Amino acid sequence: MTASPGLGHTRTASPDLLRSVFRRHAAGVAVITAAGERPVGFTATSLNSVAAEPPLVSFGVGTASSSWPVLAEAEYVGVHILGEHQRELAATFARSGADRFGPSTFWRSGPEGVPLLDGVLAWLVCRVVTRVPAGDHRIVIAQVVEGDPVGEGRPLVYHQGRFTALRD
Repeated sequence: MTASPGLGHTRTASPDLLRSVFRRHAAGVAVITAAGERPVGFTATSLNSVAAEPPLVSFGVGTASSSWPVLAEAEYVGVHILGEHQRELAATFARSGADRFGPSTFWRSGPEGVPLLDGVLAWLVCRVVTRVPAGDHRIVIAQVVEGDPVGEGRPLVYHQGRFTALRD
């Protein structure tokens, strides 16, 4: 029996190992928003469809994140699927200390007061159902209330530590 390529280079479980493996995993890019005293938001690659009936989504958020205090209490969240033309927006919402809702971000108050970003491929407003502890994160499960799936363009992807586009 021959060894598969890559075997023999195993490493003990660690945060660095997890990051190294997931740099090889291409993921769609979303921005999660919530209304608070000031609106908050962050870039997420952990967005998942959980169930169709009822329509549920999930995403992870770090408890050390500047957005967490508002998300910990928010009844509703906005979920935005970014297009390949929105690399700068993704970077802004990923950058610590950035003015995420400053003059360069086009947004409006949507259903339930949730901040909705303009120009995205699709958006959802969701009611938070539960927050599940998961290490230094919480997995938020939320039920879809309303949305718009008809934005134009191709999705933004995160791979090898950078925002990129799909290739044919």
